[in-house]
Amino acid sequence: MSTALKITLGILGALVLLAVILIFSAVSTYNGIVSLQQGTDAQWAQVQNVYQRRADLVPNLVNTVAGAANFEKSTLTAVTDARASVGRVQLPSGTAPTDPAQLAAFEQAQGQLGGALSRLLVVSENYPALRATEGFRDLQAQLEGTENRIAVERGRFNDAVQAYDTQIKTFPANVIAGIFGFTARPYFSATPGSEAPPKVQFDFGTKSP
Repeated sequence: MSTALKITLGILGALVLLAVILIFSAVSTYNGIVSLQQGTDAQWAQVQNVYQRRADLVPNLVNTVAGAANFEKSTLTAVTDARASVGRVQLPSGTAPTDPAQLAAFEQAQGQLGGALSRLLVVSENYPALRATEGFRDLQAQLEGTENRIAVERGRFNDAVQAYDTQIKTFPANVIAGIFGFTARPYFSATPGSEAPPKVQFDFGTKSP
């Protein structure tokens, strides 16, 4: 075998080996991106579950509180309206949002419901008889537990999104992401003013002088 042929075969072998390595690397990178993307979808499902749990508690809470004499109608209306607004937010089915505006609308609606529920619980402090009932105490405990789970699941979702977004923006994964149409996903953000306690205005049917 001539030296030139040996060199040619060596070069071809090296190119084939390089091609195999690149293919395996691309497949591994693609699978890694898919795994991280599915992780964000799975964590998004958990976020929706805890938010749905809170929404499911609202009717029972409202019915329980509505039985208290002279309880503020405006507070109850704010809760029921906020819950209804959550249901009107349109989100993709089965996957985490990719549109920041969609997630922002969802977050805003959930924030309004959370604020309305916080005001309801603050107002309930003025009704010892209501707070003494076992049904109200149970609902309050469930709601507080759910709010804690919401905070936990939102944090986990942001962690999952961070891992996914970092991956698709890092070379060479960004090349694979661009070829197959993987796009960044938005985070939950802190709601402006969420660190401030809710303002409560009592309206027991009397006007201030």
